[in-house]
Amino acid sequence: MSRLVRALSAASALLLTAGLLVSCGNDSQAGDQRSITVWSLENVSGRLETTRDIVKKFTAATGIEVKLVGIDEPQLPQLVMAAAAAGKLPDVIGSVPLAAVQQLSSNGLLNPDAAKQVVQRLGDKTFNPRALDLTRARDQQLAVPSDGWTQLLYYRKDLFAAAGLPAPTTYEAIENAARALNRGGVAGISLATDPADPFTQQSFEHLALANNCQLVDAEDKVSLGSPACKRSFGFYGDLATKYSAAGTQTVDSTRAGYFAGKSAMVVWSSFLLDELAGLREDALPSCEQCAKDKGWLARNTGVVTAVQGPDGKAPAQFGELNSWVVTKTAKAGPSEQFVQYLLDEGYEQWFGMAAEGKFPIRPGTATDPEKFEKAWDKADIGVDTRKPLASIYPAPLIEELRQGLGKMQRWGIAEGQGALVGATLGELPVPKAISAMASGQVDADEAAEQAADDVTSIQGSLG
Repeated sequence: MSRLVRALSAASALLLTAGLLVSCGNDSQAGDQRSITVWSLENVSGRLETTRDIVKKFTAATGIEVKLVGIDEPQLPQLVMAAAAAGKLPDVIGSVPLAAVQQLSSNGLLNPDAAKQVVQRLGDKTFNPRALDLTRARDQQLAVPSDGWTQLLYYRKDLFAAAGLPAPTTYEAIENAARALNRGGVAGISLATDPADPFTQQSFEHLALANNCQLVDAEDKVSLGSPACKRSFGFYGDLATKYSAAGTQTVDSTRAGYFAGKSAMVVWSSFLLDELAGLREDALPSCEQCAKDKGWLARNTGVVTAVQGPDGKAPAQFGELNSWVVTKTAKAGPSEQFVQYLLDEGYEQWFGMAAEGKFPIRPGTATDPEKFEKAWDKADIGVDTRKPLASIYPAPLIEELRQGLGKMQRWGIAEGQGALVGATLGELPVPKAISAMASGQVDADEAAEQAADDVTSIQGSLG
């Protein structure tokens, strides 16, 4: 998500300047209606091969040929720009994150009617309602939501039990645990502070949403300087400066610290679940106990899905949705058929290729409402080694993970501020403020005001 949205926000101005958003004419009825071009951002760890297999089955079932092109995230903006200039946009793009959907929409490159048709044919009641809300703009269905992942708080159950600590589900419980367990060469918590990585914003946004700290208010005014946000910055800053490892903490260092047994808690995405279980050789747990038992850390780790702060009305968590989009110049009929197939006949194979980070947006079908949820429960996870999700993690946790998409929140998306979200992920004002706070350059209130001023400036530049 991160590199893609940053590049998209930068490319938007170029697209506008070049006049590429002037319609080239909707050629949905032109050309070979039995052939479409599909770009997919699932381009790693065998996922493209899995998608090719789904495509073969789709072609066998429908007779529609699909040219599948795997795209690395950083490539997409430039490729979209070039394709729009040449009048050769792909028909469909897959695994597009929320902010990027908004960016593509604001650039006039989507066909919302096609997305609406797919949702209606599959049955809007078969989708997670929250997913549909986040992929709509007013009365338009911009994309067809496919799958999602959520941000989680992982903690050492054995250390918590030994210290008599409750699960870290609130600001108070998290800070008390971080303080109590920050000893003996173990940091209380690992938190990202890298100013150049959207992972820092994802980590902060996860905890900020818990305290009802929002990017904008009801009048679309930037609200990062609000009391709730200042308390969120203060909470994050205290954790990062008092109870976390010294120096700039990154997506890799936070994971490494927890895997080495040098941290009692870490904020990370659900993609950590297979690595935590020792199923990926290039990211194995390295704690002392893990040398003889690669599954030790997973068994001794608890997972909190949603957290609540003192200003929060209910537990909340950050997450990401990936969607299928049909482009403005697509051959609408076959494109809709393809997306519909991926969310139905091919759906189990699609989310099964990385179940730990692909929670199904469709729990089931109209005739079998739990079909896909049940399949996800039984899905294998891992890269070098594959094991059923249910054989590693307890049923209550799996149920919480599944329900997490319904609790998932995002800054600005529901408020129609997707373009602003994309732009902030391009310039990263929040991670920069967090870094300044973590290094002692500013205090929490100043960090909040700095972030608010920078985001306000970005909002003003969008017109």
